[in-house]
Amino acid sequence: MIDIETARQMALSLPGATEHDHFGKPAFKVKRIFSTLWINERRMMMSLTPVDQSVFHSFDASVFYPVPNKWGLKGATFVELDKVRPEMLKDALTLAWEKAQ
Repeated sequence: MIDIETARQMALSLPGATEHDHFGKPAFKVKRIFSTLWINERRMMMSLTPVDQSVFHSFDASVFYPVPNKWGLKGATFVELDKVRPEMLKDALTLAWEKAQ
């Protein structure tokens, strides 16, 4: 289980990451947004590649799953903060951060 502040700090710990508002949600970006925090839902969205998304999803579909729309087909992935292990979240955030470079 990861609390909102820990998730925020993990995203901001990546080199060059900054926090901005994105339609009322905290968003983390370098050149592009790589993650958003869905505070009320206790989840994060990460912009992964479709291949990375499928790897995390196959590990545990109740923790990592595609955003249910066309963005999800392009790699947008929800992560359930109440279920994800810290090292898995860090790995996913790092991949999303790399993609946003």
